[in-house]
Amino acid sequence: MAPLQVEIWSDVVCPWCYIGKRRFEAAVEQFGGEIQTVWRSFELDPAAPPVREHTATEHLAAKYGMSVEQADASHQQMTELAAQEGLVYRFDRARGGNSFAAHQLIHLAKAHGLQDAAKERLMRAYFTEGVPIGDREALIALADELGLDARAALESGEYADAVREDEDLARRIGIQGVPFFVLDRRYGVSGAQPAEILVQALEKACG
Repeated sequence: MAPLQVEIWSDVVCPWCYIGKRRFEAAVEQFGGEIQTVWRSFELDPAAPPVREHTATEHLAAKYGMSVEQADASHQQMTELAAQEGLVYRFDRARGGNSFAAHQLIHLAKAHGLQDAAKERLMRAYFTEGVPIGDREALIALADELGLDARAALESGEYADAVREDEDLARRIGIQGVPFFVLDRRYGVSGAQPAEILVQALEKACG
């Protein structure tokens, strides 16, 4: 029996997506069946500059028209939710920016069988370590940790079309928010659902 394919649209700068990744991993462990995971590209802010000058809290406040204090409280709540999944969020360190190149790196990693490792490394770099996610040299250094030489691919835009194809497919499916899980191209699950909900979805897709 072929493994169940689960395609996950997400962005490396999306806090719910990292939480969703952990919950999905827990669901896969509980499910016990064979899963083939494919990470698909989705940009929350395609117009973002390569590196934002202001803090993550200031950006959140400006984006949603809230005070810096409200934005900070929102980040604190998200940090506590992440901690429940074993994740460390450091919004005080986070250096946001355009994630298009990061998605290209994930596609490069996929070609070498390292897609999940690259996704995990990029998210930890952004949420925990304060690595500027849109900086090409920073991405090349992260790829090097995985044993990948990403310079030529990122400079040439070799995987740019692959990123756009993922995003075009998301539009055709009607995906407007992430994370979004597509199981066997038959069922969709929106949001960072608890592991038990994802297990039910996996079982349904196999039924």
